[in-house]
Amino acid sequence: MLVFAEHRYYGESLPFGDNSFKDSRHLNFLTSEQALADFAELIKHLKRTIPGAENQPVIAIGGSYGGMLAAWFRMKYPHMVVGALAASAPIWQFEDLVPCGVFMKIVTTDFRKSGPHCSESIHRSWDAINRLSNTGSGLQWLTGALHLCSPLTSQDIQHLKDWISETWVNLAMVDYPYASNFLQPLPAWPIKVVCQYLKNPNVSDSLLLQNIFQALNVYYNYSGQVKCLNISETATSSLGTLGWSYQACTEVVMPFCTNGVDDMFEPHSWNLKELSDDCFQQWGVRPRPSWITTMYGGKNISSHTNIVFRRSFTMLPRLVLNSWA
Repeated sequence: MLVFAEHRYYGESLPFGDNSFKDSRHLNFLTSEQALADFAELIKHLKRTIPGAENQPVIAIGGSYGGMLAAWFRMKYPHMVVGALAASAPIWQFEDLVPCGVFMKIVTTDFRKSGPHCSESIHRSWDAINRLSNTGSGLQWLTGALHLCSPLTSQDIQHLKDWISETWVNLAMVDYPYASNFLQPLPAWPIKVVCQYLKNPNVSDSLLLQNIFQALNVYYNYSGQVKCLNISETATSSLGTLGWSYQACTEVVMPFCTNGVDDMFEPHSWNLKELSDDCFQQWGVRPRPSWITTMYGGKNISSHTNIVFRRSFTMLPRLVLNSWA
């Protein structure tokens, strides 16, 4: 039996209904440890109510954040599951356990390997955007060339570049060998499809950014149903990005940085104070960057057993708890 366990505050599991994201008072119950406790209660319920399930072993399976939960569940509730399969689970992407630039280097490698000069084209696009956005006519041209839903102003440019960067990151996370619709409807190996439009970085700024649009359009409009691109959205609205935004502001505080040399992005240093101020403005909370390593042990996991970390996995024909948020 395969069970998909929905994480509290995601999907339809909203403890306060439409008020669940109203303020930090309503969000106090959104933590990974409370979600794990939910899963423990769910397993007890399933074993108690399903005929023949009482003595059956359970394996926790998840990918990305769900993979982290799967690993942490085995660590915290070893009596509840016999093992965990954690796919692409960055349980060490906290504090200084790994360099803050590692993740974006891996994203860049995905693009570099998926097409000749693909990552180089993306790397050069940032300066092209900066040059064209210096004038009102350039902003107007950018709005049209990228088929944006709203006219760009000079104050929007950093947000535009952040949106494009997040698009490349999302593509790396869903670069599956089969068609999918997890974040957006996408073809198999979407980065290879994207890189078909980014073969030549040595072109004019305008042509390079027209090619960037074609690449972005693979992610946002592979279905052909989208009339314009909204720089406020990078995933399907049903994914539940509000919950993740809050968790990234409280416990799941992952340092990310870029240098523009080892990666295809503009240089950006990790700034905890900047994150803290943004989180306080949005949610009225401050991050706890050390809590995850305190709660789950960081790299000190040698005492834990039966946890498999890997990039892909096959479902097992047993009672399986699979979570993602």
